[in-house]
Amino acid sequence: MGLSAGEISEIDALLGAPDAGPSTLAALRARFPKLSLTRVDPSDIGVEAPFRQYKLFDLYLVDGSNHCLSLTDNPELATGLVVTANRGTP
Repeated sequence: MGLSAGEISEIDALLGAPDAGPSTLAALRARFPKLSLTRVDPSDIGVEAPFRQYKLFDLYLVDGSNHCLSLTDNPELATGLVVTANRGTP
């Protein structure tokens, strides 16, 4: 499936908006219905570096192209998104 540069820009706009909050995830799910979207506690991610950081959220990309799911930093391989509360300063 993968994400285009334009789609990444749309995700950036949603998650990085000044008024971003819990309803932002619903908007993200509505805009990208074919992507899996999972919200987890930051401690569930461990030491993985986020693909992007925003004021309130950290974004991770999921690659589901192989038998096992894995995190990736390559948007072209992304089949899903994981969002956590931001762990640090963007």
